[in-house]
Amino acid sequence: MKKITFIVLLLVSAFGWTQVLLINEIDPDSPSTDTAEFLELKSQTPNFSTDGYILVFFNGSSSGDDRSYMVIDLNGYTTDINGLLVVGSDGVAPFPQLLISQNVIQNGADAVGIYQASVNDFPEGTLATQTNLIDALVYDTNDADDTVLMALLGQTEQYNDNGTNANPKSIQRYVDDMNNVTFAAATPTPRRENDGSGVSVNPISIFVAQTQYGEDEMFDITFTIESPPTTDLNFNISLDNYGFNTSDFTGNTDLTIPVGQNSVTTTISLVDDTYDEGDEVALIKFIDLVEPIIAYNNYVEVRIVDNDFTVAPFGTPVNPTTGIVQSTQPDGYYDSTEGLADVALRQALQDIIADPSIVRAQTYADILTILNEADQNPANSNQVWLLYTEQGRAKLDVQTGSDNTNKWNREHTFPRSLGGFYDIEEDEVADGIDVYWTTEADSLRHGNSDAHALRAADAAENSTRNNQHYGQYNGPTGTLGSFKGDVARSVLYMEIRYNGLSVVNGYPSVTGQMGDLATLLDWHRNDPPDDFEMNRNNIVYNWQKNRNPFIDQPLMVEYIWGTNVGDVWSQSLSTIENEVGELEIYPNPTNGRLFLSQLNAETQVDVYSIEGKLLKQFYAVGDYIDLDIASGIYLLKITSGDVTTIKKIIVN
Repeated sequence: MKKITFIVLLLVSAFGWTQVLLINEIDPDSPSTDTAEFLELKSQTPNFSTDGYILVFFNGSSSGDDRSYMVIDLNGYTTDINGLLVVGSDGVAPFPQLLISQNVIQNGADAVGIYQASVNDFPEGTLATQTNLIDALVYDTNDADDTVLMALLGQTEQYNDNGTNANPKSIQRYVDDMNNVTFAAATPTPRRENDGSGVSVNPISIFVAQTQYGEDEMFDITFTIESPPTTDLNFNISLDNYGFNTSDFTGNTDLTIPVGQNSVTTTISLVDDTYDEGDEVALIKFIDLVEPIIAYNNYVEVRIVDNDFTVAPFGTPVNPTTGIVQSTQPDGYYDSTEGLADVALRQALQDIIADPSIVRAQTYADILTILNEADQNPANSNQVWLLYTEQGRAKLDVQTGSDNTNKWNREHTFPRSLGGFYDIEEDEVADGIDVYWTTEADSLRHGNSDAHALRAADAAENSTRNNQHYGQYNGPTGTLGSFKGDVARSVLYMEIRYNGLSVVNGYPSVTGQMGDLATLLDWHRNDPPDDFEMNRNNIVYNWQKNRNPFIDQPLMVEYIWGTNVGDVWSQSLSTIENEVGELEIYPNPTNGRLFLSQLNAETQVDVYSIEGKLLKQFYAVGDYIDLDIASGIYLLKITSGDVTTIKKIIVN
């Protein structure tokens, strides 16, 4: 009789497992910033290899059209002693076995499916299908049912995750004694059975008091286990991460939590070397935990600030210098523009900077590499210089998730939504300087990753700027406006470089048009190119093989949009200006008295505010002038004979 009962139980159990791998739990919205979202799979047997399986996520929104937006390859992974495999971000605790970025799982109405297939079978935008489908779940976060998506995946119900920030929930699979399968929203249970059964896991956590230390400091790492071990627990950790390795620190990484205790601490001493390695990140991670001991958190980052950073010989945009960085343009680069005017001048310039036989387009991911060099803070090689907010920020603080606080990201000076350009899947791969697309004037899509029109910017300020036209957006209050000329020349470059873009007066709502031209011309005139801008022009040229001509030849702006439209252009005009621009003005910054060399008795100096308002005029200038003006950034218009040049000065 007992044998018969046992057989019946086996049959009932088998009835609940029509496939070997199931979706056991999903938390697509926990908390609202999605830093702890995850998906949990369950296998019929523990330690099950998921080779040959993939996860496909489908977007059920009107714009997503029930098509795939993300595919995860499960090759190389196995479920644990409870048959569970958690796929999630580093905000999930206990720590997932398969790590993904934060905020990548859509909230709903959406779906996820397990397929026995190749990732190549589901290029981005593939319509949901039941072909090779193993299991699927359609879910939402208080959204209407997506009946079309349910039908495509053969599902009859859509499940709701109705959690809140104060009370996060996940959608969990349950099987009762009668082998009925139900789903319900409950407190998330990653790496633990939803009903509390199974082998009890024992998570161990990593704690560091700070997230940043100087390379000559010491810090403690404490490891705490949820339940004290019944025998000595021996484990090893690693801090290695790219360039940071055992040569950069000393300290014990072979650790033991004694029986009956719940923690152990190790002290790490950082080596103060003399190399300019840049800021580095130590990555604290477990390397040999054995289940049921698992990581509560892992891959804990500690920034090591390098004190051997370098300082460039030229100034930042708020303390500008000129004449130190020379243009790397090839000999004769602009010769074809000589003697031309108006439309012919525009076309000749475009033929240079959009020449498909020379010019290269890089990926949007490559832009991060370019900006780390092109926008490097002249005062600290470990930082980038931020457009708009006029400050340095650690290169390591690039935004990678939804949190933009004290982060920097890539700012399109000509916004994507206004320009009509976009990225593609290949843009997500940083493939380096020697892999590139052929591009031409009609390649408008490449405007998305044109480094002449992308700058490092504070992520929050970038969000504030959004897609406003310049004039509508004038930068944060309290800044000096040192970015204005840079922005103007960047946007004007885009009009010449790409067919389909134009800079116009006002604030247009037509795709391809951007304003305000009058504002940008004013910014260009009042904030001329400096060494920082010339340096980035040289670096971008090294990658793209084209230059921003309005940095090399700033007077050309007047011949295309300004006061000299219709006049014949000659490169000698800029040469004369550059020669006069070599006159010495010192000190800069100044406390009020400004010395000027190489001037004649007929020289006139006009002092303007950064907004272009004339404040003072000096005639028949001698060796010096006393400005007698408030602290700030100003422009000097220096007229000597028939030649005029503009210099930027700082008054302390």
